[in-house]
Amino acid sequence: MGSSLTISHVIILISSVVLASGLSGSIIYNGNQLQNNIVQTVSDARETMSLQIEIVYATVDESTDPDSFVIFAKNVGRRSMVDFTNLDVYVGEYGRATLYPYKAEAEEGFFSLEDVNGDFVWESGETATLRAYSSDISGTVFEVKIVPFRGIGASYMFAPPP
Repeated sequence: MGSSLTISHVIILISSVVLASGLSGSIIYNGNQLQNNIVQTVSDARETMSLQIEIVYATVDESTDPDSFVIFAKNVGRRSMVDFTNLDVYVGEYGRATLYPYKAEAEEGFFSLEDVNGDFVWESGETATLRAYSSDISGTVFEVKIVPFRGIGASYMFAPPP
């Protein structure tokens, strides 16, 4: 009976070591997964914060055909912007702003970006001039909102020139 008791103790000891190592391996794996998710979330937030736009001034220009809203916006983030198709520009009478998608040439219902340096890159720290073309500009108070894809946008309210 003495040797069978020793063998039983050895078997129990080995099985408890195997069970403990399996459990600790699972805990370490799940901890690494959690850490990777947190690191990815922080990285995504940092990327979002690196593109930030601030509207400096906006007005109405009735000397163009069609008329246009002129928006001066500054890239105050750390990242340059080269793809303007993912930039949403909403402009119009307060409470009824309309989405103007990007188009390189001037056309009603779209916005275009006047090139700053001749390279169509909106660098960090640069102020760009955006024009949203519309044939129906009427109202007493206007609003403009610029929303970049994965970035921080801005909004601005203004009155038309007298």
